[in-house]
Amino acid sequence: MNITPRYIAGESRYDNPNMYVRCGHSGVLLPKVSLGLWHNFGGTVPYEHSREMARYAFDHGITHFDLANNYGPPYGSAEETMGRLIDDDLRPYRDELFISSKAGYDMWPGPYGNWGSRKYLMASIDQSLKRMHLDYVDLFYSHRFDPLTPVEETLQALVDIVRAGKALYVGVSRWPLEALKTADKYLRERDVPLLIYQGRLNMLDREPQEQGITDYCAAHGIGFISFSPLAQGLLTDRYLNGIPADSRMARGENLTKDALTPELLDRLRRLNDEAQGRGETLACRALKWVLEQKGVTSVLIGASSVAQLAENLKCIDNK
Repeated sequence: MNITPRYIAGESRYDNPNMYVRCGHSGVLLPKVSLGLWHNFGGTVPYEHSREMARYAFDHGITHFDLANNYGPPYGSAEETMGRLIDDDLRPYRDELFISSKAGYDMWPGPYGNWGSRKYLMASIDQSLKRMHLDYVDLFYSHRFDPLTPVEETLQALVDIVRAGKALYVGVSRWPLEALKTADKYLRERDVPLLIYQGRLNMLDREPQEQGITDYCAAHGIGFISFSPLAQGLLTDRYLNGIPADSRMARGENLTKDALTPELLDRLRRLNDEAQGRGETLACRALKWVLEQKGVTSVLIGASSVAQLAENLKCIDNK
């Protein structure tokens, strides 16, 4: 009979003095590199593979695990994996973890399983907690702005989720600037200040900067966390010499072959040459670039292996 040894977190996990950054004007410190569970923790990935990555992440100071109700595939399976990880390994360390989830995109059939209604958000947080075997999440997001639901309805649902003890903090993801300003004012007036904004920011896509979102966050004490800081793998050495057969692009998963134009490939190779001139990999330079931007708290990485995770952590100085 094989008995898996009980997981004991690495004793040196908090030794890097440069690992954590204050999130806006809050009391929360987040790791500069956070682990996103979008694609590599779903039901199509062997559990032990996900478990190995989660253990490595926590052993190296990554305390923030980012999820959403529909992460998988299939929908909900990443949160179910998180629930297994909590039960098998991480329950003794719950108070050392910062776990986030979101609702706003398609989750279940019918008119109440999408967007930003109170009914959807309240049902979703309950489902997420059940899947993850948690009493609360540290952070709950509106995953996207809903132009058809009154913004006050969405925001009041977030306030009530905090007041019910189901989340400690709230955030918004991919909201336009004017809606962000409304959310900031509404939530602040109800003593549930907006902790963080999640947006796509990388060397190839600077929309949050161009729209004034990062400037607003920096000026108003709101953290900013970047998803897709490596542009879904484009800002690595993965595609510099062709499209690997086992890559996300080859499989057509959220990244199509026509995205890799000759112009983009030439730009990526120039960026890679610049990174090598600094003694860095392209991925490391790309992550450092995001972290160097005004107002940025953390980058969300979606590593598919421990080796990738280890490489990405090199972007944080260890002294």
